[in-house]
Amino acid sequence: MSPLGVPMSSNERLRAAITASGQPMSAVAERVGVDLKTVERWVSQGRTPHRSHRLALAQLLGEDDVFLWPQTGNSERTRTASQAEFVAIHPSRAAVSADTWCSLLDSATDSVDLHAFAGSFLHDNVPEFDDRLSAAARRGVRVRLLFGDPDGDAARQRGQEEGIGDLLGARCRLTWSYLQPLIGVPGIEARKHDHTLYASVFRFDDTLFANPHTWGSAASHSPVLHLRRIAGGRLFDTYMRSVERVWDQAVLVS
Repeated sequence: MSPLGVPMSSNERLRAAITASGQPMSAVAERVGVDLKTVERWVSQGRTPHRSHRLALAQLLGEDDVFLWPQTGNSERTRTASQAEFVAIHPSRAAVSADTWCSLLDSATDSVDLHAFAGSFLHDNVPEFDDRLSAAARRGVRVRLLFGDPDGDAARQRGQEEGIGDLLGARCRLTWSYLQPLIGVPGIEARKHDHTLYASVFRFDDTLFANPHTWGSAASHSPVLHLRRIAGGRLFDTYMRSVERVWDQAVLVS
């Protein structure tokens, strides 16, 4: 019971996340740096951890902290951290230099995620693009390529909305042709999606470019948001959750 005599509800999202992780609560407590009874209270009594423990636990479980503790989503610190994630806005993709793309690819140490319909500008504008991806994979970077199904309904619909008909599907097909030498390279995984995209997303470790799609205009004509992940922020993780949802439903290319 709470001090007001109201039964305290358990945090079933946290319970499920711990169970899914395959770790006993004692191991979770040790890794977060608290005692077992504290974790048990977080679960059984729905208590909210201090921010440092909350972020550490969310990272350990691979979950978003606001998903686990929704009441923290509108806190001042969350708003401030989210604002701090915003680095810059570019008026179009062309305003992001080839040197920037090269630098991000060459300096990645953990993850590269490329998510678009065709993203053909990468092969057109980034020197030795495929070689840079291969080099990233060789040094241990997880590379995920998530591009559109040339014959899918989503590419067909988007092409109609942009007023280019079947051209978008053709560009998707060209992208997959370009990527063919990378299929099967250790460290590189490719999947084909048939989903409506509200933004193309290009992630390099903790840096992310989100290219929102506007109805009737090509993505290349739309602005690009430059984000940098900060613990407790919402923007970076919001876009990456979208990528993960599409990735989970996309078809493996082999």
